[in-house]
Amino acid sequence: MDSLSTVFPLDGGCDCGHVRYRMITAPLIVHCCHCTWCQRESGAAFALNAMIESDRVIHTGAEPELMDTPSASGKGQKIARCPHCHIAIWSNYAGAGPLLRFVRVGTLDQAGSLPPDVHIFTATKQAWLTLSGDIPVVEECYDRQQIWPPDSLARRAAILPQIQAYQAEQKQVATK
Repeated sequence: MDSLSTVFPLDGGCDCGHVRYRMITAPLIVHCCHCTWCQRESGAAFALNAMIESDRVIHTGAEPELMDTPSASGKGQKIARCPHCHIAIWSNYAGAGPLLRFVRVGTLDQAGSLPPDVHIFTATKQAWLTLSGDIPVVEECYDRQQIWPPDSLARRAAILPQIQAYQAEQKQVATK
């Protein structure tokens, strides 16, 4: 991802232009997810998501609507959609909640600037899709230490106390 650092910031948004945002730095990682949930949600063979700290995504247009949506984990996710054209802009998953965003790469004005770093959940990929090349391919999830670049691991370590605090708060809410 270091070679992509010169393309930032990157702007993106929905189809109608109501919701606009700017990614001010490179994401932690870009997942090409082939799970059946992503296939269903995207209506395509996979979803391409750039995982990034929420504070590195600036809203330059209207705020999206957050929609509660089921997920394979059973904990759900919040999908940020334009309130007008309903395009999905990003997701927040239960593990990190609002602290991390999984930005839909296709909503970037220059979507080709963020190719996948890893193909995940390929055990359920479409049989007609052939994956080859230098991009790692894993059947389910991966060992972060083996896949993420060092700078992304350091950024995750920096936000980890906030994620842990969020998770502890969610456990307290669930037990009440």
